[in-house]
Amino acid sequence: MGILDPYKGFGVTFSTMFKKPTTEQYPEEKKETAPRFHGRHQLNRHPDGLEKCVGCELCAWACPADAIYVEGADNTDEERYSPGERYGRVYQINYLRCILCGLCIEACPTRALTMTNDYELADDSRSDLIFTKEQLLAPLGDGMTAPPHPLFLGDSETDYYRFDPNRMGPFDASGFVDVADRDTEPEPVR
Repeated sequence: MGILDPYKGFGVTFSTMFKKPTTEQYPEEKKETAPRFHGRHQLNRHPDGLEKCVGCELCAWACPADAIYVEGADNTDEERYSPGERYGRVYQINYLRCILCGLCIEACPTRALTMTNDYELADDSRSDLIFTKEQLLAPLGDGMTAPPHPLFLGDSETDYYRFDPNRMGPFDASGFVDVADRDTEPEPVR
């Protein structure tokens, strides 16, 4: 350690003392986030309003902070919340524990869980930072019906996962638009 080293360190401090400070006008002017920013979670829906979450609990198993609690339940013909056999009856994310790593997103087999660009998660109440399923569900869009309701986009779970919004008409299990069109060999829905 040389005799001039402390002065070199203080030189950095003195050089920044005379620079104009950068002031963020945060609540009034919000900065735009990157497109792939990891913010608040969202539970997505199918185009008819049914939930994509099938209550498999893989997101809870993948969470390193143990911030997600999922309780699955079985769908019935009278009460159908998702196209599969099951749905997430209880879904909670504790944002006091969540580290916004995105491992839950990678674990989800149905792409039901995604992360939005919403980063304003601060609150003065601990209980308000435990988000429930109602807070996490995506809002109903145009043409969507609030569940429970029967399957609208096909007759099976496979029809939902092969659904192509650019094509109209019923789908059969092979992914073709109509059984009568099989002679013309249309492109399968991917």
